[in-house]
Amino acid sequence: QVQLVESGGDSVQAGGSLRLSCVASGLSLSLFVMGWFRQAPGKEREFVATIRRSGDHKFYADSVKGRFTVSRDNGKKTSYLEMNNLKPEDTAVYYCAATLPKSSDDNYYARPLAYGYWGQGTQVTVSS
Repeated sequence: QVQLVESGGDSVQAGGSLRLSCVASGLSLSLFVMGWFRQAPGKEREFVATIRRSGDHKFYADSVKGRFTVSRDNGKKTSYLEMNNLKPEDTAVYYCAATLPKSSDDNYYARPLAYGYWGQGTQVTVSS
C-alpha cells in the first residue's frame, strides 16, 4: 500500500522559515517524480515545485522561486520542501504527490492530474 506522509507544517511569522518533509512507503521513491502543491481555503490546488527522480532537475512556480527549495533523499524515501522568507499568501495546506515519469515537459508535472499518489497534507500558516 502506497502512502505519502507530510510533516513539518506550523504557524510562523512573515519572513520565517519552515522545512516540510514527505516520507513515502510502499513504493521505490527513486522511480517517481515528486511534486509539491498547496491549497488555500476557497482556492484550487496550486503547483509549488517538482523534482525529477534523481534530483537533478527541479521546477518551481514563479510565486515561490528563489524562496523555496525542493530536494529529495531516495535512500530515506523522503522529499523535502525548504521554505524561506515566508509570506502570508503562502498560507495553505501543503501536499506532496508522486507519479511515474511520463513526460519531459516541466509543465506536465505542474498539473495535479499528473499525480496518482497524494499525502494527506500539512498546514502552513504565515501571519503578518
